[in-house]
Amino acid sequence: MQMKKYLLLAAVFAVVCGACVITSCNSNDDTPVVSPTDDSSQFVTLSEAVPDAILEIRYYGTYNFVGARIDGYEEPTALLTKQAAKALKEVSDDVMSQGYRLKIYDAYRPQKGVDHFVRWAADLSDTKMKPYFYPDLDKSVLFEQEYIMEKSGHTRGSTVDLTLFDMATEKEVDMGGTFDWFGPESHPDFCGNPETGEYTGDNSKSPAEPKRSITEQQFKNRMILRRAMLAHGFKPLDSEWWHFTLKNEPFPNTYFTFPVKQIK
Repeated sequence: MQMKKYLLLAAVFAVVCGACVITSCNSNDDTPVVSPTDDSSQFVTLSEAVPDAILEIRYYGTYNFVGARIDGYEEPTALLTKQAAKALKEVSDDVMSQGYRLKIYDAYRPQKGVDHFVRWAADLSDTKMKPYFYPDLDKSVLFEQEYIMEKSGHTRGSTVDLTLFDMATEKEVDMGGTFDWFGPESHPDFCGNPETGEYTGDNSKSPAEPKRSITEQQFKNRMILRRAMLAHGFKPLDSEWWHFTLKNEPFPNTYFTFPVKQIK
């Protein structure tokens, strides 16, 4: 009887731990959290919540650092938690008054997509997109330098990758670098101080030879986006000018797994 009880407890433990691995439930406070796997009830379709936003969902297509459609992206749409979408609508209204529209590259990302990134990074032979996204890096350092991680804030549903679209020129605003560029050139403090908005021209962190740089106007363009996002409740990431997370995100320890597709 004692042995049966032990085996039952072991089986339960294995199921619970297995669920945690699937959903990457390690959190900052070390409290295991198992996400509601298919529960998208607290999410909205971004094109409905922020109708002025332009969508260019890079992970649904093949122009991304992997060079293939990413697992879990079943439709070329974007999803966010209701709270993040509401704040992003305020950002959209703000930049619209300045002559811009938001252009969205990515929003909610299912854990399946993050797992795809991890598998790709572990395959050092697959470098077909290296010239476009990480020409200065050896692929073997992507984990070490945290360009690829086993968890992503995107999977919590309140993070968005975006840029600006100029309504006057009908072109994407020149930010001096492409989305998902792996390198210090993508850092908000590259060639300037994002806290003060001052352009310094300091490109010493660029590993390229000759060193890459961005112009004063390109730095200012990044700051227009940054100021609007911070003004409406988002916080930035110190390694990507395009990446912002709702400061008071509703699910700080939950990693969702439902696919990216229209919410019905």
